[in-house]
Amino acid sequence: LLVFLVMIGVTQAGNSHFLSEQGIKDLLLNATILVLVGTGQALVVISRNVDLSVGSTLGISAFAAGAHLQGGGDPLLAVALAVALGIGCGLLNGALVSLGRVPALVVTLGTLYVIRGVDSIWVGSRQITASDLPGDFSAFGDGGVGAVPYLALIALLVVVAAAYCLRHFAGGRELYALGSNPEAAPLAGIPVRRRILAAYTACGALAGLAGALYLARFGNVDSGTGSGYELTVVSAVVVGGVAFTGGSGSVYGAALGALLLTSVNSALPALGVSSVWVLAINGVLLVLAIAVDRVLALRLAAALKKRSARHG
Repeated sequence: LLVFLVMIGVTQAGNSHFLSEQGIKDLLLNATILVLVGTGQALVVISRNVDLSVGSTLGISAFAAGAHLQGGGDPLLAVALAVALGIGCGLLNGALVSLGRVPALVVTLGTLYVIRGVDSIWVGSRQITASDLPGDFSAFGDGGVGAVPYLALIALLVVVAAAYCLRHFAGGRELYALGSNPEAAPLAGIPVRRRILAAYTACGALAGLAGALYLARFGNVDSGTGSGYELTVVSAVVVGGVAFTGGSGSVYGAALGALLLTSVNSALPALGVSSVWVLAINGVLLVLAIAVDRVLALRLAAALKKRSARHG
């Protein structure tokens, strides 16, 4: 949060138009898709797993929604179709990880290529553009209330709902317990397989929703949509304070990490800095986040050991 506020302050000082109404709207729109996918990824990472197929899921869901709209379909049904397809991909990942007990990294790396391959075969050389979509759908993707886009409001509702479930529902708290100690979780009566399956399903559903909103935002989808997005999502989650070793973090942090990474893309050009620095800065932020998390973990372990010794 401090890094984000300093970056915004410095950029505004160097370019007074950066925080104009349109500038704020662009910042929020740029972050919306990553916030949605990052929220789903946070649920999976908290359980000490990972989903590398979210970019492929987003791409195929976006094209499915676009193909439906291209044929004169209903926009709400197109969104529902994208979410349903995302749920299917999430269920596949969750079943392989929880029931098949295959490492999440291996499973989702495999489904990344499987889903991308199916998407490429289905899409081929076709491309959906804004001219193929209903005007109301495209207008919704760019509309908003003042400087706050409708898409950002949807993302905010999703983040708040996910945070509430993690904090106030047994299933949410059990994701933290599972991520903290996978061996102890079943001994404590936690239904491990069901919780992992639920986390992956929610992650897939949010990736599907993000695909539909991506279509509304950009109006352009092809076989390469979402390619390479998974690493950006993981970076946003980790930078936002969700420990990659599981058991700690929040979806609010993941959303803030997404906002920070996407804002870097806007801040550098506004300051006249070449965009080639974006990847380097994102890498620095990722390394710093991991280092800080490790230092805090060591300090906590030392404090617990000291307290344990003091109490005999």
